[in-house]
Amino acid sequence: MKQIANQIREIFTPYYSAPLEVWEVFAKKLKTATFEKNEKVKFPNTIEKKLYIINKGSAGIFLWGEVHPICVDLCFENDFFGDYMSLLTQKPTPLYTICFEKTEMFYITFSDLADLYENSEFGSRIGRIAAESLFIHKQAQQIELLNKTAEQRYRQLLEKEPHVVRRVPLKYIASYLGINAESLSRIRKKVAR
Repeated sequence: MKQIANQIREIFTPYYSAPLEVWEVFAKKLKTATFEKNEKVKFPNTIEKKLYIINKGSAGIFLWGEVHPICVDLCFENDFFGDYMSLLTQKPTPLYTICFEKTEMFYITFSDLADLYENSEFGSRIGRIAAESLFIHKQAQQIELLNKTAEQRYRQLLEKEPHVVRRVPLKYIASYLGINAESLSRIRKKVAR
C-alpha cells in the first residue's frame, strides 16, 4: 500500500503537496487493473464507472468517425485516463478507450470517488485537482490544434513522449494530430533529417 501511496503522491506533487499518510487513505480506495494490447477499456455508448491513472503503458480515447476512428487523446504513464465526461455525468457517451500496449492502471470507482468527495476535505481537493488537470490538458490541446501546425504538434509530442512511434500505431498518431497517415509520413521524414 505504501508503494502505491508513494507513486500517487509523486503524480500529484506538482499540483498538491500532502504527507504520505494522506495519500495512503487515497491509495486504500485504489485498485489495479492490467489490460492487454488492443484491449478496449470502455466501449462506445456505455457509462464510465472508473477514473484511471496509467502506471505503465499507453492508451487512447477515441470517437468513431464516418469511416474510421478519431483519436481524441493519447495517454501515457502518470496521466489520468478514461471518459471523464461520462464519469462525471454518469451518462453514456460515444467515446471509447483502448490500450496500445500491455497497460497497468490504478483506478478508483465512481462510488469510491464520490465517497471521498463527501467525507473528506482531502478527497474534495483530489477531485478538484484531477478535474483541473484534465481541463487544462484539454484546453492546451485545443489551443495547439488551432494555433500550431501538424509538424509543430508532432515535434511537441516527441518532446513529451520520445518513444511514441514505438508505442502507438502511426494511424492513431496521425488521427490525434488531425492529419492523414501520408502527411504524418512526410512530417516524420522531415523531422528525422
